[in-house]
Amino acid sequence: MPAAGDDDIDDAERLAAYAARNKQAWQATIADMNAISADRADDGWETVTVAAGHTEPRPREAGVTDRYGLVHVVSGSEADSVASAHDAGSYPRYDVYRGTTATRIFLVTECLDPESRTAVLVAGSVRRHDAGELARTAARTGRMYTHIRTLDGTHVGSFEHASPEKFFPTTARTPPPDNDD
Repeated sequence: MPAAGDDDIDDAERLAAYAARNKQAWQATIADMNAISADRADDGWETVTVAAGHTEPRPREAGVTDRYGLVHVVSGSEADSVASAHDAGSYPRYDVYRGTTATRIFLVTECLDPESRTAVLVAGSVRRHDAGELARTAARTGRMYTHIRTLDGTHVGSFEHASPEKFFPTTARTPPPDNDD
């Protein structure tokens, strides 16, 4: 892949190289999500998988404490499956599987309800540059949220995560100084 600053490679070539790497990373993310789902199903869990068409890192807005996090946009048919599973469980456990490229963070968030043995897995991708403010918000608050919505803005469900380190391991270890909780 071209390195930033290579004078003999134009921007279009650099963008094409990044796009190819990001496409490969997204395909690997989907494959990972499906493998995790299959492993859970083999262990007797019911699984719901969804690949977000768009994921937005939303930092906390002034006065709003529970609407920050990763907002995943899903299709209507996927939304129905997620809504049914979300409404039937409490999802106190979670895990995050991450991959990165030079320009993006790829995530599979696994939300687990041990009581019903249901796992909701959501794959998403965000630009690294766009995730910084959310990482700082999560580090300050010690919480992270996963929100699912449809393209028309219908809220499908939200999952609360007690610790943001799995989403942003580097930032969570060394939060920037900021006192505006």
